[in-house]
Amino acid sequence: MATEAAHTEVPGGQKGTFPPFDPSTFASQLVWLAIAFVLFYVLMSRLALPRIRDIIENRDKTISGNLAEAQNLKSQSDDAVAAYEKALADARNRAQAIANETRQKQAAEAEKERKALEERLNVRLADADKSIAATKASAMSNVHGIASDAAKSIVERLIGKAPDDKKVDEAVASVLKN
Repeated sequence: MATEAAHTEVPGGQKGTFPPFDPSTFASQLVWLAIAFVLFYVLMSRLALPRIRDIIENRDKTISGNLAEAQNLKSQSDDAVAAYEKALADARNRAQAIANETRQKQAAEAEKERKALEERLNVRLADADKSIAATKASAMSNVHGIASDAAKSIVERLIGKAPDDKKVDEAVASVLKN
């Protein structure tokens, strides 16, 4: 087995310094650097930079247009919210007015019904008072007769003789008047 050492040299390769670092080629390198710089500068200033400038301007226009549209939509949204809130407040006010009106109507109807009920009760009370007065008068007329009969019976038992009807009626009438 043969052992060979690893190396990085290429057989028949170039001997000497690296060409960009060779001082004898500095002048030509500087000339080519200037030509390449001018060529890249012209290409960039004439082709690439105007395109980039147009792209940036278009983006700025698009962004400013979008911002203007967003501001417009925001103002429309604010107007819609204000209109909604106004409509909501109006609806609340109408609902409150309707509720107050309904409450007043119901109170008026209840008052009307209460008065009608009071009138019916007053009529019934008057009728009851008349009935009571008639019953009382009837009872009082019966009381006179009952009192006369009772007085006659008591006097008859006490004295053994029936008293005069006229005198008993006069005595009962005088007592009942007081």
